[in-house]
This record gives sequence, structure tokens and C-alpha cells, in this order.
Amino acid sequence: MKDQNRPPTGMWSLYKMGGITPAINSVFNPQNAQQMAFLRQVMKRQRKDFIMETPLSEVEVVVFDLETTGFHAGGGDEILSFGAIAVKGAEIREQETFYTLVNPERSIPPNIETLTGITADDVREAPSVMEGLRRFFEFVDRRILVAHASAHDKQFLNAALWRTSKVHMTHRVLDTIMIAKWLEPKRQDYSLDALLEEHGIPVTTRHHALEDSRMTAQLWVSFLSRVRDRNIHTLGELYAYLSQT
Repeated sequence: MKDQNRPPTGMWSLYKMGGITPAINSVFNPQNAQQMAFLRQVMKRQRKDFIMETPLSEVEVVVFDLETTGFHAGGGDEILSFGAIAVKGAEIREQETFYTLVNPERSIPPNIETLTGITADDVREAPSVMEGLRRFFEFVDRRILVAHASAHDKQFLNAALWRTSKVHMTHRVLDTIMIAKWLEPKRQDYSLDALLEEHGIPVTTRHHALEDSRMTAQLWVSFLSRVRDRNIHTLGELYAYLSQT
């Protein structure tokens, strides 16, 4: 008779650890196991934070951007680079930035090489995607994320987190496109280039994760002053208005 109290073993045990591939990787690569545990802990801890009453003048965010091998997170495309910069209230913290290339372990299409300037040689010795995720979320910590056209970035982060660690992202993400649509509902073009030009923000290097993050951070700060002019003072109030957009 089967012992009901006996702990699971074999492949089923590996599956319950978070999926066959991540579990096997963790068994044979202690560093991967540590990084997986870190990512799971960060996501678990993030769910417990309640920050909706934070004044916008004090809210701490990380403005970020990813470069990827394509546009299909579930179709074989991978993250190529992470870029991020910290902002507190209206203060862009230029001394607090993050950037890393990662090895996507697949070929980079020629059009993506042209767009981003990232080549196979650049990423050959770069950290793995899992290590890039660990470093990125270590930098982010518990802060809110901000991105332009964030759906693309969220899809890639969630796909990479699930594939490597069987966990979903729990950080809140604010999208500067959503804020622009709320503030300027009659605009026809909400691209980053169009908004940067409208707000007089100099364009440095487009399609570079860190430089795009820096420019988006300036756009975020510009939007914050206009949001406060509408008598919106907390993160929760901003979310409430954006949910109606």
C-alpha cells in the first residue's frame, strides 16, 4: 500500500518545485537556485506592500526599459538588455541607474541589431536572463515601476520570470502612455518620440534601454507637475483617475 505520508520523489517532486526545467537547473546549478529563490521572495514581499497613500511628491519609482530580440514574448523572443533609473518625487537620481546586457541564448535578427546596435558578439559573454532579472529586481526593490508602452515590457518580464522561476511579477507598473492619454486625450500620436518633442526633452540615443529610461523619466517628472495641478496628490488618486481612461 502506498505510504500517504511519504514525501514526493522523482520527477513529480521536481515538478512541484516549480516546473521540470527550472527545478533541474536549480539542482545542478546552485547559483540558479539562489537567484530563483531571490526572485520568488521579491514577488512575495511586494504583494504585502501598501503604498497607495504615498504622496506623489514622495513616491519612489524606477523608470525602466527593455530591449528584446522581437515582439513575441511567448513565441521565442527574449530580453536583450535592461535599463533603469530611480526617481523620487520630481528628482531624477542620475547617480542611481542600472544597465546590463543579457545573453538571450538565441540569434538576434538583423533588424534588431540595426535598431538597438546590440550584436551577438556583445551578448556572448553577458549574464544569463535569470541573472539579469535578479540584478534588475534587486535594483528595483519595492519601488513602483514606470515605463512607456509598458505592456511589451511586462509581457517579457512575466514570461522570463515564469520560465526561470515559476513566478509572476507583482510590482505595480505605471504607463506614461496612459498618463498622456488622460492628460492629452485629443492627441493623435502617443509615441515616445512625439511626446519627447512635445515636452522639449532632448533625444539622446533611442532604443538603448538606459537612455530610453532616462528620457522617459524626464517625461514622467513633467507629467507629475501637471497631475498635481489637477489636485491629485497621492498614488491612489492617480490610479483611480487612470482606471477611467
